[in-house]
Amino acid sequence: MVVIFLGDVVGETGRKALYRVLPGLRAQYGADAVVVNGENAAAGRGIIPRLVREFFDKGVDVITLGDHAWDQNEMIEAMGEFPTVLRPFNYQKDTPGCGSCTIDTPAGKLGVICLIGRTFMTTKTDNPYLLGREEVQRMKSEGVSVILADIHAEATSEKISMGYHLDGLASAVIGTHTHVQTADEQILPGGTAYLTDAGMCGSAVGVIGRDRDAVLKAQITTLPCKLPIGGFPAVVSGVVLDIDENSGRARTIQRINIPCNEP
Repeated sequence: MVVIFLGDVVGETGRKALYRVLPGLRAQYGADAVVVNGENAAAGRGIIPRLVREFFDKGVDVITLGDHAWDQNEMIEAMGEFPTVLRPFNYQKDTPGCGSCTIDTPAGKLGVICLIGRTFMTTKTDNPYLLGREEVQRMKSEGVSVILADIHAEATSEKISMGYHLDGLASAVIGTHTHVQTADEQILPGGTAYLTDAGMCGSAVGVIGRDRDAVLKAQITTLPCKLPIGGFPAVVSGVVLDIDENSGRARTIQRINIPCNEP
């Protein structure tokens, strides 16, 4: 099974770059499924139902979220409509929506779980290690061999430890949230593909997707400033995973960074 996972989509620039690149990307790698972190899709904060439908129309199969999951109020009420839009699984149990899902692909079933870290994060959540492992084990007990975990966290140590915690259970553990792709892709001893951060889909000439001049002004003056989304050229970043659909073990993990110079 070939799965493409793409990092945080940041605003309109990130969306346009994603839509331009994705058809060729799916065809190039013969992808069976595409999973995208969309938690910054709506002007950099959260996602809305219209954009969810747009993502799906453009070829995305599963959308994961993170600490900005509820920044757009209309998404709170709509979460029940989208079982393949995942808020963090370790949010409190009465939180709207789902934190994991299973989809059918041409190569078999794919399970996806979204987890959020707790170090340096303001969102109050339950333990991602305990709940994440329990949910992955549940999916495997129901015959899902291929499972992808998105760990949305600030601290690299928290992501790395999650990789080892789920090694041999999840097929891949990929980090999101920092918007800066790391270079530590590897197959862990138990057969789990791992990367600390997938990067982002967004402006390649900004600051983690935001307009660089506005960010600099805010940093230099320390005064409140609006931080608009940065423009083109952009980049689409993530990983391509080749996974044995029978054993669930990853064969390869390949980082991708695709430039997109215009919408």
